[in-house]
Amino acid sequence: MSEEKTQKTPIEKVKDIISQLKQMEHYSRNNIEKLTEHWMFFDDELKHKEYVNRWGDLINAQNAFEDQVKALIDDCQNYCNKKESKS
Repeated sequence: MSEEKTQKTPIEKVKDIISQLKQMEHYSRNNIEKLTEHWMFFDDELKHKEYVNRWGDLINAQNAFEDQVKALIDDCQNYCNKKESKS
């Protein structure tokens, strides 16, 4: 007795992708917090400006990544909403 696997619809697959993107966004926020913590150590305690600038560049890159993930999540959700409203 084997159970039949049900095929996911394209919308269900997009919703799975949205869920994965939201998880990536969550981890991105955690990364930003950890990077900021390290940046503060190099700035406040070590007073090492070269490293401070490099940490800052990395924080900015992580922020840009998070912004792009958020925009992609919104686009995918809008796609789902449009497809579901046509059904």
